[in-house]
Amino acid sequence: MRVLQVALAGMVLLMMGSGGAVGGQMTQTPIAQNPSVPRGADHGAGLGDIPNSPHLEEQQARARNNERQQKLVADTNKLLALATDLKTQVDKTDKGIMSVDVIKKADEIEKLAHSVKERMKG
Repeated sequence: MRVLQVALAGMVLLMMGSGGAVGGQMTQTPIAQNPSVPRGADHGAGLGDIPNSPHLEEQQARARNNERQQKLVADTNKLLALATDLKTQVDKTDKGIMSVDVIKKADEIEKLAHSVKERMKG
């Protein structure tokens, strides 16, 4: 029962926190340029002839952030489904006996919630 409470509390926190922590833009610190290295040559093997524009970097950062946000939404939806299923299973069990499936599902919820939490941190 404790695991269910932790999972549900985690989901609530994830849903509340997804607006600010995930939706904000990522900032990047500029890389110090070595004067002896031509501009753009320090960004990737074989890409020295492609200029590294700030606009391109911003687009890539936005794309990574959008992909991260989509993964978080998918994982929180999965968490909700797992927690709902766990509650249904717990409601059906006897008060003194927990099935192995219920314990496995609670472990799965705990791992997924931890993974989502770590990804939200950055």
